[in-house]
Amino acid sequence: MPVTTRSSQPPTPQDPETLPAETTSAEIPSERTPAAPGEPDAVGNPTEAPEPDKPTESTEPGDPAEPAEDAEDREAAEDREAGKPAELVGPGKRTEATEDTENTENTEAGEYAEVVEPRGIRARVSYWRGWRGRHPRAARVVWWAATVASLLLVFGALSMPNRLFALHLSRFVRLPGEAIIGAAALLALPRRPRVALAALAGAALGALTILNVLDMQFVEYLGRPFDLVLDWILLDDAQSYVADSMGGTVALAATIGLIILVVLIMAVMALATVRLSGLLVRDTRRATRGTLIAGTVWITCSVLGVQFAGLPVASDQVVNSLTSEARRVRATLQDEATFGKVARSDTFGATPAAQLVPDLRGKDVIFAFIESYGRSAVEDPGMAPGVDETLSTSTAALTKAGFSAKSGWLTSATYGGSSWLGHSTTLSGLWVDTQQRYRTVMASDHLSLTKVFQKTGAWDTVGIMPGVQKGWPEQKFYGLDKVYNAFQMGYQGPKFSWSTMPDQYALEAFQRLEHGRTDRDKPLMSEIILTSSHQPWAPIPKMVGWDELGDGSVFEDIQADGEKASDVIADSDKSKKEYGRSIQYSVTALTQWLERYGTDDTVVVFLGDHQPISRVSGNNASRDVPVSIVAKDPKVLDKIAAWNWTDGLKPAHDAPVWKMSSFRDRFLKAYGSTPHPTTG
Repeated sequence: MPVTTRSSQPPTPQDPETLPAETTSAEIPSERTPAAPGEPDAVGNPTEAPEPDKPTESTEPGDPAEPAEDAEDREAAEDREAGKPAELVGPGKRTEATEDTENTENTEAGEYAEVVEPRGIRARVSYWRGWRGRHPRAARVVWWAATVASLLLVFGALSMPNRLFALHLSRFVRLPGEAIIGAAALLALPRRPRVALAALAGAALGALTILNVLDMQFVEYLGRPFDLVLDWILLDDAQSYVADSMGGTVALAATIGLIILVVLIMAVMALATVRLSGLLVRDTRRATRGTLIAGTVWITCSVLGVQFAGLPVASDQVVNSLTSEARRVRATLQDEATFGKVARSDTFGATPAAQLVPDLRGKDVIFAFIESYGRSAVEDPGMAPGVDETLSTSTAALTKAGFSAKSGWLTSATYGGSSWLGHSTTLSGLWVDTQQRYRTVMASDHLSLTKVFQKTGAWDTVGIMPGVQKGWPEQKFYGLDKVYNAFQMGYQGPKFSWSTMPDQYALEAFQRLEHGRTDRDKPLMSEIILTSSHQPWAPIPKMVGWDELGDGSVFEDIQADGEKASDVIADSDKSKKEYGRSIQYSVTALTQWLERYGTDDTVVVFLGDHQPISRVSGNNASRDVPVSIVAKDPKVLDKIAAWNWTDGLKPAHDAPVWKMSSFRDRFLKAYGSTPHPTTG
């Protein structure tokens, strides 16, 4: 076949040193007509005859010519796929070769080409994927770093506990049996199923890690693990809490950051397991041998009970965690039907109105909850001195004003938060320790303690709810004729972190709007929620003159000079100190209000709804909260003499401790109510 060449004469060799300094690659021919076979080339090297079957740049008459640019692009792509360096393509044209893959023949001939990054998305991806060849030392460092990080992530997730106090190094030097089972399964699979299983297992391991973190935080703040069925709604409450405490911008940033973190954890864990699965099959013989040895060691340690730092070396942490979660989910689902029957049963459900609390007729009865007022405030050495002094001072002041008090302990249904569970447990007489139970109770006809007074028709009933900032359908269950929320008490002052207003102002608003009214023809039953002792306990309001309260603007300077919530949240010692101060403030505000506005017919029942979070109360703190009944009429306290409560506002350490759910029935019986039960 006739051959058409680009040039019939070889070019005259030119010494590279004689080239002008400003010469560019566009001025230097990058292709030469080869010398005849056996003759020396331009630099004196002998040439060889071309192979017969090697494609050339020649064309045959009548053959369709391939466009030059398409042919060059195709050849360059083939070279890239084969791992070959790109060739120089002609005068003035840019090359895809890198500095370490330049055409050797042209370099030896003294020709130079400009090296640039390729054009086009696919070409750029191919170029960057080849960075390992250009930077082998950095590639080795990255490879080892990624491998070690993958091992740490996977083995760390397999050994991770779900309690903060258990998070120490000895937990992570155990042999997880789940890793051995996973390795055996991956070694037995072909490539595609192996990668899919590894990615799925990694994502599941990431989800379990997130669940463990949620358990840690729920135990830290609420004294119980996260409930997979019921507790998702509490995440929205947590977002609202952050917004109320530290602002909407911080809450939004935290929410976005949390979502990104969750996605990253699952994605990174999936990538880590896929990487480790790839390492396993690089040498299946060694990997299989290692898996068998690890399995033998795990079984031996498990049978012999070998321990390290008090923990079994043979770990099955993941299996235990999944078993516990499944057990909690099953118990939650079963509890719904069981508790529904309990809620439909009521000791006083059929009691006629005339037989309900006859011994309190004519009294103004107040049920007041002090946020996070727990046993730790009274007995913990870090907080008790200040709180106990306030209780003693307040008891003396009330005695001087003619009031007497008795106090005991109640074990709350909640811990660290979810105050509404404590409120509903106290007033319903049912153990309401989950959100599911709370919804069941609120939708039932069960008789709440506050609704008892409404049912008699002998009292007007009202709620003072400074923490309520939206619709509150629970009003019906609690039997409240009127509810004042955060926006209905005329407050124009600053917020104090989560609390919308100081307790002193809320109590003064109660006096102005309801308790102090002279046109009332019935006594008043009130439910009051005091919120100034709500975490994060910064800034805390201070008492001002009752006549100076006005619309609350007097608190502007006090709020500005207070501690910042972000500083207190991050410091356990500060949290304890400020928590104690907040309890002192709330107790002082309530007892001063009683001294100032209480009458011979005033009866106050006040208690805490739960203990503060474990960072303040301690990991092994009880769930007990103080409860006190205060009245001027001695007959009121005589009715509960058999309870053996302590005189004054501070309950003795050995004072009776009851479940919070038992308070309703004991109170109703003490004040003359006759049981007429209904059954579910």
